[in-house]
Amino acid sequence: MILFLLVVHIMIALAMIVVVLMQKSEGGALGIGGGGGGGFLTGRGTANLLTRTTSLLAVAFFTTSILLTIVANRSGPGGSLFDTPAGGAATPAAGTPSAPAGGAAAPADGAAPKPAGGGILDDLSAPARTPLPSVPGTR
Repeated sequence: MILFLLVVHIMIALAMIVVVLMQKSEGGALGIGGGGGGGFLTGRGTANLLTRTTSLLAVAFFTTSILLTIVANRSGPGGSLFDTPAGGAATPAAGTPSAPAGGAAAPADGAAPKPAGGGILDDLSAPARTPLPSVPGTR
């Protein structure tokens, strides 16, 4: 389903690009068509047809965008990439002890405990620093 919607979405986007470029340019920009005599339709008829086609393609583009979002949210895993730990797994592996229910366990190196359920931003916090040895003759 998502592949079909994605192909339709790309086809609509390409058609919209072509239709917009076919419209007559009023400021000397990238308009390709819509000029002078001997055309398929008159200037006014072509403008109306292209304007309506553009608006229909825009509605179809937004509709497929919304449908792609809905289908992706239903078929994919819940949550966000930023909610998962740095290892990439949202749940601990089998046999790995989990944190106690009251909060996170204290790390072995004496650093402050990480909050439970921390995401990728918590992993980016500065590590605990060890004090530098003092140099004799200085404060």
